[in-house]
Amino acid sequence: MKAQAFPPAHPSTGSRDQASGIDRPPQGLLGASPAFERMVADIRMLARTDAPALIDGETGSGKELAARAIHYLGDRGSRPFVPVNCGAIPEALFESELFGHVRGAFTDARAPRTGLVCHADGGTLFLDEIDTLPPKGQVVLLRFLQDRRYRVLGQSQETVSGARILAASNRCLEHEATAGRFRSDLLYRLNILRLRVPPLRERSEDVPLLCRHFARSYAARYDLPCPEFVPQVLDRLQAHAWPGNVRELDSMVHRMVLQGVTALPAADDETPAQAASASGPQPSFRHAKAEAIASFERRYLCSVMAHTGGNVSAAARLAQTDRRALGRLLKKHGVDSKRYRSG
Repeated sequence: MKAQAFPPAHPSTGSRDQASGIDRPPQGLLGASPAFERMVADIRMLARTDAPALIDGETGSGKELAARAIHYLGDRGSRPFVPVNCGAIPEALFESELFGHVRGAFTDARAPRTGLVCHADGGTLFLDEIDTLPPKGQVVLLRFLQDRRYRVLGQSQETVSGARILAASNRCLEHEATAGRFRSDLLYRLNILRLRVPPLRERSEDVPLLCRHFARSYAARYDLPCPEFVPQVLDRLQAHAWPGNVRELDSMVHRMVLQGVTALPAADDETPAQAASASGPQPSFRHAKAEAIASFERRYLCSVMAHTGGNVSAAARLAQTDRRALGRLLKKHGVDSKRYRSG
């Protein structure tokens, strides 16, 4: 698994509104509800320290965004932020991934490898889904947290790490420890400071802000019309439980933009997901048919260009059509392939 270090090109430092004197939330976090503001206040407090911290929150609630905000608001903001999903690392490779190895340290070690702890030196190592860490990995992590010393596999000398450890879980680690699935001593080492990321249902006042933010973002990304949210619809969205939290809301708005849904109906018997797939009436069959075909063609072109990263030849192969024909359609609907190319 390749380590990813995120430089502070766009640090989440937050700012102060000069007119009101109120601190704005860190970049990447959006909200104004009391639950959100309490979380931001806790984030600012955690950012002033270097102690290990646990971040609790349901799936899709924004735990990694909170961890990034803690990192970039603190003195470590100019150093790397290195996220790692503990559930994605095989148990046998965890120690090597964490600390690195030299060539020949074990059978498959054909080349040296720098560990995640080294990548995060002076910065932050974010251990997501810490509850999925297998028993051996828990022992390795506990030993490291005791004095921040580690050995690269295959080397004899010890190295002291300057990385701060943030860990996150969508499960209650106290319950996991009681059930014997998580070491109590590791929990005590990690649980110096704690941050709870509230689920979206506890910050429903933020739903309109998030809806409009996601709509503008995806509409600009695909050069498509921006969906509108009438007050009746926003009331329904705020009342929804959102089991997938902000990630679920994000996906719904993303789907609306790609499907060309410019306004949600205000029917009371539809879920937000069903409403996102609905469309309004058309003045005539002929007009409705022409609009539907044009809308489908544009949505399909945007989707296939996004999937292929703006590669017209690859998009033509995926669509099973001639490259020239696809190029004519792109020109007809004003879809610029360059907008979908990364870098």
